[in-house]
Amino acid sequence: QVQLVESGGGLVQAGGSLRLSCAASGRTFGDYALGWFRQAPGKERDFVAAISYSGNKRDYAESVKGRFTIFRDDAKNTVYLQMTSLKPEDTAVYYCAARNARYSGTYLRQTEYAYWGLGTQVTVSS
Repeated sequence: QVQLVESGGGLVQAGGSLRLSCAASGRTFGDYALGWFRQAPGKERDFVAAISYSGNKRDYAESVKGRFTIFRDDAKNTVYLQMTSLKPEDTAVYYCAARNARYSGTYLRQTEYAYWGLGTQVTVSS
């Protein structure tokens, strides 16, 4: 069983930056592919970013490309989401997700992930 705990959310002005962290329990963090998703009020949860178990492959939603960066530190069992040039439309609860990797790429769909955190709120004011 893997437990994921997000942190780093908060209130920020448009144009600002935040770094989200997601700490995972377990001894096999290096075997996990990881992802970030977000859910805005009244909307479905959407894909934001994903990283392969090796860290060599990353994918992003079109809406965040060039502004967000996903990276991992296996020594700390942590995955990060660096967010810059934030916009009010980035306001959402952000969730991290993990799964045992079965190939060297990334996973973009929620249904592909087995483990989820409880989320952290990000609010971007205009």
